[in-house]
Amino acid sequence: MSEAVDPRFAPPVAHVEDVAAEQGGEAELASRWMRYWGVTVDGIVTGGIFLILKQLPSIGSLVNGADGDPAAYWALHPAAFLISSVLFLLINGWPLLTRGQTLGKMVCGTRIVRMDGSRVDAGRLLLRQGLTLLTKLLTGVSLLYSLIDSLMIYRSSRRCLHDTIADTKVIKL
Repeated sequence: MSEAVDPRFAPPVAHVEDVAAEQGGEAELASRWMRYWGVTVDGIVTGGIFLILKQLPSIGSLVNGADGDPAAYWALHPAAFLISSVLFLLINGWPLLTRGQTLGKMVCGTRIVRMDGSRVDAGRLLLRQGLTLLTKLLTGVSLLYSLIDSLMIYRSSRRCLHDTIADTKVIKL
């Protein structure tokens, strides 16, 4: 007894593809080591220039304080934070906006992109980089944020907390 099913009452038919099939053409994620060395190069470049600028009397007196204590560089100091943040933006701002790369990412052959592979806009870059910089204002928050941020890279997506918040990923070129 075969009854004909009225198409008006049939269940909907949807075309569903496996997500892995769509990812075949995407760029490969950057390795954890590539990301580590990229951040290290950025730190060496920015830190090196900051240490050179700190030798100038006007900047040195701001950073070291009135007593000239060089240990103030390692403590949380508003002038050091401001100078190093501006320095990072001067060095990496334009390459980040135009190419999605810092100097360290250029050296390591990686790039920041949106999750869909498109270019990252300035707002997301500011969120991504600014979040890390702003947490440095509060030492306890900075330590906790840095720990969580860096440990999240061990997920299969290789995305840190700042990547997840800004909806970005780092890929190989």
